Order: sequence, then structure tokens, then C-alpha cells
Amino acid sequence: MHKKLVDFVRDIYQTQEFVPLHAPTFGGNEKKYVNNTLDSTFVSSVGQYVDQFEQQIEAYTGTAKAIATVNGTAALHTALYMAGVKSGDLVITQALTFVATCNALYYMGAEPVFVDVSKVSLGLCPKALACYLEEYAYINNDGFSQHKVTQQVFRAVVPMHTFGHPVELDELMTVCAKWNIALVEDAAESLGSFYKGQHTGTFGSFSAVSFNGNKVITTGGGGMVLCKNYDEGMHTKHVTTTAKVPHPYEFFHDEPGFNYRLPNLNAALGCAQMEVLPTFLKQKRTLALQYKNLFKDSDFKFIEEPEYAQSNYWLNAIICPDVASREILIKKTNKNGVMTRPIWKLMHRLPMFENAKRGSLENSEFIEARLINIPSSPSINLDKL
Repeated sequence: MHKKLVDFVRDIYQTQEFVPLHAPTFGGNEKKYVNNTLDSTFVSSVGQYVDQFEQQIEAYTGTAKAIATVNGTAALHTALYMAGVKSGDLVITQALTFVATCNALYYMGAEPVFVDVSKVSLGLCPKALACYLEEYAYINNDGFSQHKVTQQVFRAVVPMHTFGHPVELDELMTVCAKWNIALVEDAAESLGSFYKGQHTGTFGSFSAVSFNGNKVITTGGGGMVLCKNYDEGMHTKHVTTTAKVPHPYEFFHDEPGFNYRLPNLNAALGCAQMEVLPTFLKQKRTLALQYKNLFKDSDFKFIEEPEYAQSNYWLNAIICPDVASREILIKKTNKNGVMTRPIWKLMHRLPMFENAKRGSLENSEFIEARLINIPSSPSINLDKL
């Protein structure tokens, strides 16, 4: 299988050089817009491209207000803050995620609670969430959910749309509503992914998107807070701009805030990338179909989008038959210049989260032991297929 995969990847990307997992693609107006920014001298967080980039994301996702931030982690930190998460609170999320999800909780002084994922979406499982809350939570006199033993408040649920595959949002929202817990989507990986026709990141009151260099589109660094309510979105913008009250020359800040606004220089890159996002998504769907055909008669299962969703196929992935076959495939493909990698270590295996509360993580452990990510960059070569 490693030889078939290496040959396939080299044929797709038409190269004998090293093939990364996901590389940025620049072939549009990126240089033009960045040079415009340099000529204007407005390279920091004030400039036309910041506003334009936010408007493009609003139009594409359908969110009421989008607020550009320096990176995806800052966006998630802000989303949690705006959702009312406080120090000492419990926030339920998945152990099968990138560490940034839990780092943002740490910044808030909140504690993660790990619940299992679905084998279909690779994201937070609503049944596992419901079971955990039934066992460990109760509704207090104020209508909030508290932990039966520690009395800590369950303040938010943070599902992550793993590799761009949307979680079961209807079911998760039903559970959150029953227990009066806020839903905050970690949509870092899912720009261009839709759940039953609605863009991910627009279901919770606040959500976060990332534009890191390895995402579907990139601003170098960069993120976005998606806000369901326009007024709350304007407040989010205020908070991420150090809560400075507008004035021609005086500095007055009316609440604690973050210095998280995205620089105009990065936003210029994002504006150009948004213009070609539909092309990238089309190419990535073509690549996913080719991978599906490659693995269909093998012991390796290609991860497809859930039937209820349209995924951006940010990172393609396969499930190996066992741990041994996973290790062999990773070592041999990387040795031959084609990057593959295992999924992240489960969060409770990291020293800073090893004592976190958690339910059964059977599916998470199964996936951790067998999943491999494979090269997923868009390419003009895919237009020919």
C-alpha cells in the first residue's frame, strides 16, 4: 500500500520532490493586495483589507458578524470569553483534537471535560455527551448545569469539526438546550464545510475559524470569530481591540480587552485567498474522490464526509487495519518523500490535561491508534481529472 500511495501522490502533484501534508497555494491577487497594503503604509490592524476580509467571511458563511483575529487560538479564546466561560468552569470537549482547543480553555481558567467522538464525523458524539451529563450533571435552582460532585458549572460544549467534517449539530444543540449549556464551535478546520446546507461555525452564538498556513485558505497566521448576533459581534470587535473607546487622541478603555486584531497585511492575503476558495474546494473534493477509489478494494478505510454534510476535506485521512500497519505506512511513505502523519495524541495523554475529567473514550482511542492523514493540498493538476 505504501508504494501505491507514494506513486498516486506523485502522479497527482506531478513532482518527485518532497510532498507536504497541506501547502498553501498562491496564484491569484495575493501579491497585488499585499503590495497595495505596503504602499498604503497601513500594515497593522487598521486598513481596508481587514474590513473587506470580514465582509467576505460574513457573506460566505452567512454569519451576522465576523471579527478577524491574529490566529485561530485567539479567535477561540475570544469566543469562549464572549460566551461567558469563567475561571473554574467546566467545558466539555473532545480528547481527539488539536491542543489549541484545550489551550484556549486554559487561558480562561476553565477545565476541560473529555467526551468521546463519533466514528462517522470524528467529532464530539451527541450520545456520549448526553450520557456523560445524565451521569454527572444536575440542573441547579438557577437553571444551570452543575457537576454532582465538584459543584462546578458546565458552562460550554466545544465540538471540533475534525479535518473539516461537520459534527452532528442538531443533536448536540438539543443536548445543550436541555442542559442550558452554551455551544461554541471550534470550526478552525472547517471553512467551506456545511451541515445540512448551513455553514459550520454559525450554529453556536460564537465560533472560531483558523487561517493558519496549512488551512484551506491562509492569511499566514489569522483567525475569525463568527458571531450569530450583530450587536454581540460589535462588542466582540471592541473587546479584541483592547476595548478602546474611539477618540481622536485620548486613550480610554472601558473594560478588559485583548490585543487580538488581525493586521491589514495578513487580511490582504486573506481577501485574495477568498477569491479562489471555490476553486480550492472543488479541487479538494476531486482529490478526495480519487483517494476513495484508491483505497476502495483495500483494508484501509478512507474517511468520507457524513451523509448529512458537505465537507471541505481539509485533511484527507484513512483508518488502518491495526497499529502495526499504520506504523509501517507512515514510516515508508515519509522515507519516500511523501508526508503522512498520525492524528494528534489524545489530550488526556498530555501532562497538563492528564487529570481532566472524562467519560469513556473508546472511539477516540480506536481512531488515535489507526488514523493517518495523507497529502491534501489543492492543485491545478486536479482540474484535469
